Amino acid sequence: MEARRPRVVLVHDWLTGMRGGEKCLEVVCRRWPHAHLFTLLHRRGSVSPAIERLRPRTTFLNLLPENHRYYRYLLPLMPAAAASWRLPPCDLIVSFSHCVAKAVPPPRQPAPHVCYCFTPMRYIWHMQEAYFGGVKARLLERFFDWLRRWDRRTAANVTHFIAISQTVQRRIAECYGRDSTVIYPPVDTDFYHPAALPRQEFYLAVSAFAPYKRLDLAIQACNALRRPLLLIGNGQDEARLRALAGPTIHFLGWQPDTVIRYHLRRCRALLFPGEEDFGIVPVEAQACGTPVIAFGRGGATETVIPPEQRDADPTGLWFAEQTVEALVRALIQFENNRDLFSPSAARRHALRFNTVRFAEELFGYLDQVLQPTARPLRRAA
Repeated sequence: MEARRPRVVLVHDWLTGMRGGEKCLEVVCRRWPHAHLFTLLHRRGSVSPAIERLRPRTTFLNLLPENHRYYRYLLPLMPAAAASWRLPPCDLIVSFSHCVAKAVPPPRQPAPHVCYCFTPMRYIWHMQEAYFGGVKARLLERFFDWLRRWDRRTAANVTHFIAISQTVQRRIAECYGRDSTVIYPPVDTDFYHPAALPRQEFYLAVSAFAPYKRLDLAIQACNALRRPLLLIGNGQDEARLRALAGPTIHFLGWQPDTVIRYHLRRCRALLFPGEEDFGIVPVEAQACGTPVIAFGRGGATETVIPPEQRDADPTGLWFAEQTVEALVRALIQFENNRDLFSPSAARRHALRFNTVRFAEELFGYLDQVLQPTARPLRRAA
C-alpha cells in the first residue's frame, strides 16, 4: 500500500518578489505541491509558478491597497496578523521566517513546527540603529521592548530551528535560548556559471539600497581610488547614495538575473561591504568565477575564503572594519595580488552551496522530524 503523503503547512512572512527567502520556499513547494501556504500578504505574480500554484492564504494586511509598496511600515500590525492565521490539521509545519512567520499559532492537534530561520528580527535585535536611526529608535523603544518579549515568547511555537548560517545560529541562541542546525540556503550554480567573456576593469555591487548594506563604503572607496563601480539595485537609500557618487560610479537600477550574471562574469570583483545573515550574491559571484571583497563579519566569513586561510585556495578578501579606509586598503591589496584568485577555485567553492545539496539536507532533516524513530536528527552544526 502506498504511504499517505504528509499533510504539510508552509508559512512565509510575505510574498512580494523572488529574493533569497522565496528561493528557499520554492524548493519546498516543488517537493510538496499540495501543501497549504500561509503568508501575511501576497502580490500576485511576484513569485515563481511553483509558489503561486499553492494559492497563498493571506491576512487582513493583504486588503490594504498597494501594500507591497509600504508593507515594512506595517510592522506594528504584523503580530496581530500572524495571530489571525488558523492552520488546518497537519503532520508538519515549516515556517520560513525573518519576521513573524515563526509565530504562527499551532493547530488544535499539535504538529512539529520546523522554522527555517533567516535571522531573528534584525530590526529589533541586532540592527535597530541601522534601520531606525538614533532619535527615531529612542521614540520607539517601548514598542521594541514589547516586540522583543513577544518574539521570544512565540519562539516556543517552534519545535525545531534550522539556521541559514553559523552567524544566525548564534543569534538564535542569544535571542531565543534555543539550539539549531545549520543548513545553508540554495544557490543556483547551474544558472550562475563562468563564460568565455573578457574581464573588465570595473567593480560591481548588487544589493537592495538599504542603509545597513553599506554601499556608501563601496562608492566612497571607488571615488577615492577613481575606480569604476557599477551598482545594481534600488531602495530607500538611493538618493543619499547618488549624492555620494563621483564620476566613476554608475547606477544601473534593478536588473533581471540574466543581466546580473552578465556583469558578474565580466567584473574585476564583487564588493560586499554589509554584514549579512548569509549573503547569496557573493556565492553567485564565485559560481561565475569572480572573487569577492567583503566585510569580514557575518555570512561572508562562511562563504568567502581569504588568503590567510591556508587550508584552501582563496576566493576573495575580507576587510576588518566598515570604514572607507579599510575598504580602500582591501582594494589595493586585491589589485596587487590578483593572480592569487583562481576562477576555478571560486567556482569549486561555490558548488558546495548548490540547490541539490540544500534539498538533500533540508528534506533529510524534515523526513526525520516526520519519522523520528528512523534515525537520530543531525546535531546542531
